[in-house]
Amino acid sequence: MWETVDPAAPGGTMVPMRAAIIHRTGPPVECLEVTDLPLPQPGPGEVRLRLTHAPVNPADLNFIEGSYGRKPDLPCVPGMEGAGVVDAAGPGVSGWDPGTPAVPLRAGECWAEYLICRASDLLALPAGCDPVQASMLRVNPATAHGLLRAAGPLPPGAWVLQNAGSSACAHCVIQLANLMGLRIVCLVRRTESIEECLALGADAAFTDDTEAVPKVRELTDESPSMLALNAVGGDSALRLMNLLGPGGSLVTYGAMARKPLKVPNGLLIFKGLTLRGYWMSRWLETAPLEEIHAVYTELAALTAAGLLRQPVAAVYPLQDIKTAVTHAAGNARGGKVVLALKHAAD
Repeated sequence: MWETVDPAAPGGTMVPMRAAIIHRTGPPVECLEVTDLPLPQPGPGEVRLRLTHAPVNPADLNFIEGSYGRKPDLPCVPGMEGAGVVDAAGPGVSGWDPGTPAVPLRAGECWAEYLICRASDLLALPAGCDPVQASMLRVNPATAHGLLRAAGPLPPGAWVLQNAGSSACAHCVIQLANLMGLRIVCLVRRTESIEECLALGADAAFTDDTEAVPKVRELTDESPSMLALNAVGGDSALRLMNLLGPGGSLVTYGAMARKPLKVPNGLLIFKGLTLRGYWMSRWLETAPLEEIHAVYTELAALTAAGLLRQPVAAVYPLQDIKTAVTHAAGNARGGKVVLALKHAAD
């Protein structure tokens, strides 16, 4: 339970940190406030991270609104991911020198200047890794990595279909699919997003409407796709299902249209499609720690090498949190919105 620091009160000389906090769920711009909180101290087996950057994800906004898969334990500091440097280590912790760049793998509460996490949940970053890109490592790259493997291994050259092709996660899917030797088709809402997908390495991109179906069929006719990634739902997801080959899998990880899946019986009976969901948070909760570290080590290396990047629309200081979340909620932001967590010593 967070308690704010009042410097004028007895004992108010405690060193504070700045953080964004919510006391209720609702519209983010109304619920968020930036305040002083006590500087957290690492306990046994824990490390304190001095955060430098943290993105604003759609899931963060849903969390604040109370519509995410996990409800806030109020009051709380939002922020599902971030990056920083090791600031202090608790008793029994070794190998984490102050100043080591790192990202937390299982911690939230990243919209703050400092974060406490278990040493085992911390990943050291490779030399030269851009801290802004590193701050976005935990969610979208890991989700894309899991989606491309959710239905089992795919042979080189296999087609992968995805909607919401202009999203940050879809951009990561394109880049990772290229590295895996897969071919990918993106469906997008806006025609201006087509060139964006192609520039990242997509083999084809079309506007997400009924006219896309024959175009994709012509492209993939000789080798129909066995994997489609759905972040929209509704008619868009139905188009993906119609484009899948017999025995193909639709993996759903989002619901941007806020409409349920519509599944004709024939697609299940005669095409034998498999429908499944994917939630990266559940993977983090259930996967062995060795697997989690292996995946993020791979993704961090790709990020440091410039092979995995997410476009950034704007970087805002923490005190401009309301402007940042308003920008992040827009439909045409052109990249991620990131918070810069400046400290008194900066």
